[in-house]
Amino acid sequence: MLTLAQTKRLLGIQRVLIRHGLDELVFALHIFRSVRFIERLLPWNWWSRKKRPNAERVRLALEELGPIYVKFGQILSTRRDLLPEAYANELAKLQDNVPPFSGDLAKDIIEQALDGKIDELFLEFDEQPLASASIAQVHSATLKDGRQMIVKVVRSDIEKIIKRDLSLMHVLAAKAEVYWAEVRKLKPTNVVSEFEKTLLEELDLMREAANASQLRRNFKDSELMYVPEVEWDLTTSKVMVMEKITGIPVSDIQGLRAAGVDMHRLAENGIELFLTQVVRDSFFHADMHPGNIFIRPGENGDAQIAVVDFGIMSSLSEFDQRYLAENFLAFLNRDYKKVATLHVESGWVPSNTRVDEFESAIRTVCEPMFDRSLHNISFGTILLRLFQTARQFNMPILPQLILLQKTLVNVEGLGRQLDPDLDVWKTTKPLFEHWMSKRVGLSGLIEGTKYNVPHWLERLPDMPNKIIDLVEKMREGKIHVEWHSEELERLQSEMQQYNRRNILAIIGSSLVLGGVVLYGLYGLDGNTPVMIGQFPLVSWILGGVGAGVLWLATRGKGR
Repeated sequence: MLTLAQTKRLLGIQRVLIRHGLDELVFALHIFRSVRFIERLLPWNWWSRKKRPNAERVRLALEELGPIYVKFGQILSTRRDLLPEAYANELAKLQDNVPPFSGDLAKDIIEQALDGKIDELFLEFDEQPLASASIAQVHSATLKDGRQMIVKVVRSDIEKIIKRDLSLMHVLAAKAEVYWAEVRKLKPTNVVSEFEKTLLEELDLMREAANASQLRRNFKDSELMYVPEVEWDLTTSKVMVMEKITGIPVSDIQGLRAAGVDMHRLAENGIELFLTQVVRDSFFHADMHPGNIFIRPGENGDAQIAVVDFGIMSSLSEFDQRYLAENFLAFLNRDYKKVATLHVESGWVPSNTRVDEFESAIRTVCEPMFDRSLHNISFGTILLRLFQTARQFNMPILPQLILLQKTLVNVEGLGRQLDPDLDVWKTTKPLFEHWMSKRVGLSGLIEGTKYNVPHWLERLPDMPNKIIDLVEKMREGKIHVEWHSEELERLQSEMQQYNRRNILAIIGSSLVLGGVVLYGLYGLDGNTPVMIGQFPLVSWILGGVGAGVLWLATRGKGR
């Protein structure tokens, strides 16, 4: 049931949709086709209107609906595995340009957050913002020690607006999944939840500051990349103070050439630095658009890449990295069956997926890519094609991989903008091969073993107690197995009995055998000493316990 505020907002949204002719898209849905004649009876359709392309109308409507919907459209534009290409391309044009709030209000927010007056906190503070977006705006400032900084301030009313619009989005997404089969395939409730998580994270500037600090630490000794320093004493969840970055915007190609920057070297360094974040650190900047990248020219054509805006970062687990490594390797070998099998074994698609059908779908989509040279093949495009195909087989939403794919496309696009002849595969091959070896090869196995040995040793002393507990629970019938198949559920009781008897028999036999081996070490006369003592007491205990366990297993046969 909608609240009064949600109802008012919904009516406002409907007016915007009608203004942009999007009521036509609603009536095109399957459930309305039988009553589509009603569309012509609506007053606003009595006269002809010049219609723009559907994707453009959606973009214009989102822009009119306000900053939260603009942000939603931007995130949707990254979901090329869900949206048609025309819509994804149009939504990518959305600009987060929001009128700034006053400098006086910004100062009030800063003073309240930092518990001090502006002139006590800063030597200078520019009330005119450098930039303004839907979540926050940025001002220039100078610290008492003369350092040039930027001050990012969260909008005072944004949280209330976000909660209002998100609650309505959740209601509409849930209704859409219930009534519209076409929309249900896109899982709108998951998309809205993903959007909510991203927005709420951007509201907390402490999180963004921590992201920047981590990335700076990862590249503290790098001559190729620079990350600004956070002023932690002046940073809260609502205000962040950070070193001000100066440089040439990466999109200013003429300015870069005039500064003597080696464009080919810069393009290669950009690709390598991003993949280093993914491969080496498993922590990468996921918003690498031109507005967030600045170039600091050096000598002999060298240049340092400086990045800003750390609100959207992502990381990959060991599992994600292994998934990507093995799939890229199989793809490059055109082993589509291996790609399909990996998806099933890893749980990315349901276990009942037919591997042969999945393999055929992957081959159909990916094989044409090999008709072109490797020079023209994109990592991001490969991932996109795999995700689009897997979605047809009910692959769940994996936000971290979607962000990786989107950012790869952006970085590759920037690289080729800087140098149209850039060979992305040649640039990344050494790093990529090292990644493969580390995650999939023998060195990966050795590293994994070295990492896990301390954990195994730590848990080893408690293993006898766990075994005893397991035996006790089995004896008392407290071990339960959860089945997801109705047919297997009907056999659960009988299978539990057989499993219990088999396990008891194995344990009992092992104990008896262990007792016999120990007794044999003493010799028949019991005079051969071993480190556990001079008497075969332990062997008799093991044999007795084993016999008891075997008796329990035999006792259960009649049940």
